[in-house]
Amino acid sequence: MKEKFDKNWGGPQKMNKMIFISCVFDPRHKFQSLSFPLAAMFGETIGVKRQIEVKTYMESLFNVYAKKNGGSGSSPSSPSSGSCPSSPSSPGSCPSSPTSSTSSSSLSKFMLDLKKHKKGEGIDSKTELDEYLGEDVEENFENFKILGWWKLNSPRFPALAEMTRDVLVIPISSVASELAFSTGGRILDPFRSSLTPRLVQALVCVQDWLRYESTTSVKIEEDLDNLEQFEADFINTGREPCIVDM
Repeated sequence: MKEKFDKNWGGPQKMNKMIFISCVFDPRHKFQSLSFPLAAMFGETIGVKRQIEVKTYMESLFNVYAKKNGGSGSSPSSPSSGSCPSSPSSPGSCPSSPTSSTSSSSLSKFMLDLKKHKKGEGIDSKTELDEYLGEDVEENFENFKILGWWKLNSPRFPALAEMTRDVLVIPISSVASELAFSTGGRILDPFRSSLTPRLVQALVCVQDWLRYESTTSVKIEEDLDNLEQFEADFINTGREPCIVDM
């Protein structure tokens, strides 16, 4: 059993980075949930290297969601210092003198140009991901609900919250232990044996997602022979089967 585990999960390079990213989205731990375990499992040097890889991958994935939301993913900023302050006598209003209006307009234009320059130079304000990782972790109290926390903080991190939603709902693929670690050597027909690892992974994920969404239990293994017979009869009719590029 350990040999099979080491073959598929033994090295950090074989692990899906989404597993680590889902841990970072727990506001009680964030990257603290990665630094210590990775160093304990693989050593300090490899642990730090894998942590950097996970963060780089996470940032690239976040950039996709930030662009999807129509922005750079910057966190909400405070009002510009170029706006005119309100006075006690007339709150919310600005002096109407031409000199003051001209100065205000010039300052606003300067601040806008400066913001564009910062964005072009890559020194714009922090992104939502930077803000989230920079904040203190939440207290680990009983009955803490991660989804409830993200729902409450989604206005602060709109793009990051959407990314979190898509990551945390990924179902974990599971296989019965007697199948995953069987030493009996299951006999597979040539069709199943000819599938590439990528296609097998796609089929496993699709099967798990279909079962997860279904309200009733789907027993594919029990009906597999009938389905294959139906497929063979369908092909024998002379009709072209529909091929879906997965």
